[in-house]
Amino acid sequence: MKKQNSNVSEKGNVSKIIPLGDRVLLKVSEDKNGPKTASGIYIPDTVDKEKPEQGKVIAAGEGKYVDGKLIPINVKIGDTVIFSKYGYDEIKVGEEEFLIIKEDNILAIIK
Repeated sequence: MKKQNSNVSEKGNVSKIIPLGDRVLLKVSEDKNGPKTASGIYIPDTVDKEKPEQGKVIAAGEGKYVDGKLIPINVKIGDTVIFSKYGYDEIKVGEEEFLIIKEDNILAIIK
């Protein structure tokens, strides 16, 4: 399987971020005001309301090795995914924020 690489630009400079193993680099698609109802009312997040997050796959590692065999990652660059709220590491490149997350913490792909 071919490696999936990513170029993340940083004000003219290009940094290569290549997740290792079964990790995925995500750009979070979040609404700063919180979720919105059908009528357009924003509902702020509360402490007691745990919800999965949503993001776009920017880069993905090769996969993980199990018993000496490579198991490729199921997501690909450009997929929009829902992931567990607490299963990631945050990184910042320039002014942009990204998440690195293990594939096990990805709950679903949105088609």
